[in-house]
Amino acid sequence: MSGARDQVGRLLALVPYIQSRDEVSLEQAAADFGVRPAQIVKDLNVLWFCGLPGLGMGDLIDVDMDALEGEGVIRLSNADYLTRPLRLGSTEASALIVALRALRDGGDESVRPVVDRTLAKLEAAAGDGAALAAQVDVLLPQDVAEVNRVRGTLEDALARGRQVRLGYYVPARDEATERTVDPFRIVTAQGHTYLEAWCHLAEDQRLFRLDRVSRAEVLDAPVDQHAGVRPRDLSEGLFQPSADDLLATVLLEPAARWVAEYYPVESTEELGDGALRVTLRVGDPEWLVRLVLRLGGAARVEQPSDLSHAVHRAATSALDGYV
Repeated sequence: MSGARDQVGRLLALVPYIQSRDEVSLEQAAADFGVRPAQIVKDLNVLWFCGLPGLGMGDLIDVDMDALEGEGVIRLSNADYLTRPLRLGSTEASALIVALRALRDGGDESVRPVVDRTLAKLEAAAGDGAALAAQVDVLLPQDVAEVNRVRGTLEDALARGRQVRLGYYVPARDEATERTVDPFRIVTAQGHTYLEAWCHLAEDQRLFRLDRVSRAEVLDAPVDQHAGVRPRDLSEGLFQPSADDLLATVLLEPAARWVAEYYPVESTEELGDGALRVTLRVGDPEWLVRLVLRLGGAARVEQPSDLSHAVHRAATSALDGYV
């Protein structure tokens, strides 16, 4: 799940964060990690079952749940082995050096001094591994430089509180659009960088992937004030369904049951022989059409009927290409 990937990153940071403080309040931890307190509690319930390979239940990381529930304080024990310094092999060090060089070449001026200092320390520690990495040429694709250019323009608009006119590609409709937006922030999630903004075309809050922005122009108009609109909490994933989204019913064969775990669903119904009926909110009907086509015969849209017909038309059109 997308939320699970974010959770792994938090868990890796959460243990040293708490160990460096002995104890920390639940509210403070949630504020520092930018998530709700309930999410930190979920993370701790997962952490309770973590430890080194082969350890039994008595040797796993211990979370003081009594302190958490009674005092609202987080305390950990039996995790001292995580304070031991990380030692990289030559192959790991080489891969990290190559990645840092790519980051340096693709980053802006504010990033490069930090990367240079990190590289110097890592290369000194890696020895022969650094020499091996020096033989690797890192060639960044052209679109990385373009994304950095777009990001610089958007950061300028954010700093000055100005609207932006975007040229934006919508893959679901294979369509290039132009829209004016009020930027809120730039955020990274699931391996991509997004602009979160109020879209005047959609008249709603939207996330725009920077590698799909073909043009960004800062306008003279100041951003509008949108009462009650706040940056979204992305800890549960990029797509967060609302009551206004289309409600669809999909029949999943056993091979497609993973859909109910990977995407947020409203309800599930076991049908026997491993089949599952799910209802889920769909912000973009074309997304569901593509998902069902990708699943082949392992999924079928039952409701609404017009969406089921859309899947049939798309599948028929695709098959016609093979005739």
